[in-house]
Amino acid sequence: MNPWIEKQRSLIDFTLASLARRKTRNLGLLAVYGLLVFVLASVMLFVHALRQEATAILDGTPEVILQRMVAGRHDLIPPGYLERIGRIRGVQAKEGRLWGYYYDPVVKANYTFMVPGHEIAPGTLHIGPGLARERGLAPGNTVSFRSYSGRLFAFTVGAVLPQKSELASADLVLLSEQDFRAFFEYPAGHYTDIALSVANPQEVRTVAAKLANALPDSRPILREEVLRTYASIFDWREGIVLTVLAGALFAFAILAWDKASGLSAEEKREIGILKAIGWETGDVIKMKFWEGTLVSLAAFLLGYVGAYLHVFRFDAALFEPVLKGWAVLYPRFSLTPAIDGLAVATLFFFTVVPYTAAVLVPIWRAATTDPDAVMRA
Repeated sequence: MNPWIEKQRSLIDFTLASLARRKTRNLGLLAVYGLLVFVLASVMLFVHALRQEATAILDGTPEVILQRMVAGRHDLIPPGYLERIGRIRGVQAKEGRLWGYYYDPVVKANYTFMVPGHEIAPGTLHIGPGLARERGLAPGNTVSFRSYSGRLFAFTVGAVLPQKSELASADLVLLSEQDFRAFFEYPAGHYTDIALSVANPQEVRTVAAKLANALPDSRPILREEVLRTYASIFDWREGIVLTVLAGALFAFAILAWDKASGLSAEEKREIGILKAIGWETGDVIKMKFWEGTLVSLAAFLLGYVGAYLHVFRFDAALFEPVLKGWAVLYPRFSLTPAIDGLAVATLFFFTVVPYTAAVLVPIWRAATTDPDAVMRA
């Protein structure tokens, strides 16, 4: 076997024995260190997985959504808009959409009413699983909603949307165009907005500029802008949680500083004995380097594996209300495991490297001191 590898293995064996002699202290350190990594990794994993889910959902949305603005507010699309858009080059397909929000005083939550692309029988609703759970509804049940004009509408629940779609459909209500226009009193030929498909993805911004010029009272919203907005929201929520955890980060900084500030009398005596029996300064530094590395790596692995299980096995129960963001209808879903390599490397650098480096400072001072002076200290 390579002499260098054999030497490192012997140093690791001695380091493990040294750690075992102070197992109570080291286990406490490992628990605190691992808990810090667990909390930080849980936030990073959960936010990254949510970003991936949001990106996957929004990838199927139209490239451009066109809204009409009146006095700076979103207004209905009047008849004739679809025909005018059809004359703009680059627009492959266009579709007027009908959707709106409804506040339900029963559960004190907002629902999203929408007319889907497929046919739904008049008087029938397809509802999201979150709404079904809150109202105790099942297919075949009757549910009533009072419109904003005061009229009472009764609908039959035709279906509950699949559980796997709950991230996007928890508060969704799908109904026919006839029922939607009657419930919200939408005039015939008017739409909430227009969804556009662009033939060449590279020309999305060009088409949006043409739409803004041809229809001065319109506002084109690009899919990439929606993605950026969601990313900003997740970054903001992640920042809130990490700000709350600033105390934990400060405690870790104190822990690293305590390691760098000096050694206990027992550790100094151990180094003095090793120097007295012939250990070289480099060997002592290597031994303590392995000690810091083993403790920090063990804490990182324990914390990260615990965070992975917390997020993807137990649905991030500790941070779910803060990072999901729904006020009443919390969707129930399992995130698809997704790991960001850059985030792992960043977490590793800011947790493992500082502690390992902090261990070496007092060790170098003690290892370069006369053995008799070290043991007398």
